[in-house]
Amino acid sequence: MEDIFSPRRFDDTGAGPLYLQLQRRISDAIALGRLKPGDSLPAERDMAAMTGLSRVTVRKAVQALVAGGQLVQRRGSGTFVAPRVERLEQALSLLTSFTEDMARRGKTVDSRWLSRRIDAPAPEEVMALGLGAGDRVARLERVRMSDGIPLAIERASIPAAVLPDPERVEASLYAVLQALGQRPVRAVQRISAANLGTRDAALLGVPVGAAGLKIERIGYLPSGRVVEFTRSLYRGDAYDFAVELKLAVEGEGK
Repeated sequence: MEDIFSPRRFDDTGAGPLYLQLQRRISDAIALGRLKPGDSLPAERDMAAMTGLSRVTVRKAVQALVAGGQLVQRRGSGTFVAPRVERLEQALSLLTSFTEDMARRGKTVDSRWLSRRIDAPAPEEVMALGLGAGDRVARLERVRMSDGIPLAIERASIPAAVLPDPERVEASLYAVLQALGQRPVRAVQRISAANLGTRDAALLGVPVGAAGLKIERIGYLPSGRVVEFTRSLYRGDAYDFAVELKLAVEGEGK
């Protein structure tokens, strides 16, 4: 690690501001595997002493790498190389759950539950689920993780008449709905870009303002009744969504 923070060549003509030079050195070391996920970086004062740069310059370089997701800072512990997140491709033509998606890839799945409760519905839940006066809604909010890495925040709303005991959901929501004979068979899904706010960024372990994908899903039973209204936030650095497109048959729609 000493050569990464060597004072040599920091004054090369045309190499740019000093903090950018240090930022590139650390970034290149991560890309080449010389710094591995979980590796600890020296304290700012030690990096300043090793490089001959000021602590202000070192701090600026480190903060830029934290904002870019390459480093993470843990209060009282120090600065570490961020875990490497494998990009996952998700087909948009299949109605599957997060648990089913990860199981097909041979990955372990876990949830960190934030809330499971019965509530009075919000106006958007009344509209989406077609609820009537006096109806209640089961709300489930959790962080979905694969191999220990947080990938998504899932906020699902189900009519309480369908799911009167939200504590019953431990792993797969769709598995529970399947057992109740209430699993959706089709869904309308909308995807939009989002920048993660303070709370959501902290839950996903990414910098505030990081790119995310906001996905809203409304699921239907065979009868046409709405049974699911789910709003999820996915890490933008972890997911690619893919859909197969086919050429329209000539004369179709005329």
